[in-house]
Order: sequence, then C-alpha cells, then structure tokens
Amino acid sequence: VVTGGSRGAGRGIARALGAHGCVVYVTGRSEREGDAEVSGTIHATAAEVTAVGGLGIAVRCDHSDDAQVAALIDRVIGEQGRIDILVNNACAVPDGLAAPGQFWEKPLDISNMINVGVRSSFVASWYAAPHMVHHGKGLIAFTSSPGSMHYCFGPAYGAHKAGVDKMAFDMGVDFADAGVDVAAVSIWMGSLSTERLLSMIEEMPEQFGHLEGTLETPDYTGHVVWALYNDPDMMMQNGKTIIGAEVGKAYGITDADGTARMIPAIKDVI
Repeated sequence: VVTGGSRGAGRGIARALGAHGCVVYVTGRSEREGDAEVSGTIHATAAEVTAVGGLGIAVRCDHSDDAQVAALIDRVIGEQGRIDILVNNACAVPDGLAAPGQFWEKPLDISNMINVGVRSSFVASWYAAPHMVHHGKGLIAFTSSPGSMHYCFGPAYGAHKAGVDKMAFDMGVDFADAGVDVAAVSIWMGSLSTERLLSMIEEMPEQFGHLEGTLETPDYTGHVVWALYNDPDMMMQNGKTIIGAEVGKAYGITDADGTARMIPAIKDVI
C-alpha cells in the first residue's frame, strides 16, 4: 500500500515497487486531472505500476477520514490476505508552503501538514499493524527528509517530518516487544525530481536553483523499500531513521541514470 500516490514521491515509490512485481494499492484523492493544482491521479499511477510489471490498483481514499482508511485496509486484506509493505506518504501540501514570509504570514492551512501528514500515517499504521503482526512479517515505511533536523519551509513542515521520524522509532519499540519480524523505518529522501519541485526550481531559481544536478528520482526510495523488506536482517533497521541514499548505496541500488545516489550535505536537502 502506497498512500498519497497520485504524484510526487508516492507515484515514484509505487512505480518502483511495481517494477519488482508487486501488487500495489495506490491511494489518494485525485481521480481526474484538475482535481489538484499539480498534475497526477491515482489511476495514472496505478496504470504505470501495471505497465512496469506489477499490478496497480487505484483506491480513492481521503486519509483525513479514518473510516475510509479502515475500508482501504479491509479491502486489501479481503483481496490479498495480507499487507507486506505500507508506505506512509500521504500529506496535505499547501500551495503556499514555499512562499516567502514567516510562518504567521502564510495561510493557516499549512498546519494540515501536521493534521494529515502525521496523524494519517499513524491511523494507516494502526489499521495495518495487526495484520502484519498476525502474518509475522511486514514493513511500515515513512517518507521523510532532513527537514526534521534543519529549517526547511518552516515549523509545520519540520513538525511533520520530525513527527514521522519519532513515530517510526516508537512503533519499532512496540514491534520489537511483540517479537515479530515487522519493522518501522523513516526514510530521509533526497531532493526529488517531482513535478512540484521542478516547478519551484523553474519559478524561483535564486532559492532552489542550486538543487539542479543533485535531484533523486521519486522511484529511488521505492527500490530502497523493496530491498529493506527482502533483507534477512531487516529488523536491524527497525525503529531507525535512515538516509535513503546511504542505505541504497549499501544495497548497491542505482538511480535511473545508472549511478549511485550521492549523499549531499543535509542542509541542501529539502
């Protein structure tokens, strides 16, 4: 299950998992182009998953609605019998996030990054975890960034990233206590070549132009997630916040250009 899979990191992660032959449930709210300011839909992502060798299944799910999340997990269990991997990527990213000004000068809806990004990740994990524990194996991965440790886009963004990092740690403690091979990890992604960031680089080159040539594809993290799940020593990563490029290098994972991802200075990653 990849939440927030209409575009961006979720789209790439879902596509990468599809390339490994996975059945991927792609969730999000965008079903038609125009549903959001940035292009992308759950159906388009699901089609890409299938095109690369997996099976993509689009499920409209508003992750701020607990009942819809419960129905999602029930559907997956009913159709597949288990959940191997849950990628918590859903987040409400407001249009004014990167606008100039201090946090109090931006729209209050920026706080939805916390309401949706952190809480929705907990809720999806809460519904999925019992099934993973019953099955005896599973991986819950949170998409994060070094923005949890340095200033990036302000306190709402930082609180979201720091929140999921801590959640992975605490969930990891509970999984270890349960004595099962279920792990929780938070993955610091690099700056990604997503539609949103590419647009920001084009529109604000003085602020984001330095990222050109350093971008990681959204798919890269999906390959890292797959390698983690299949690692016999997966539980060694349980509860950790990991740098995706660092772990990917250890696994010998290369990005779309055939090279290992570089690990840039943390302050240069958003």
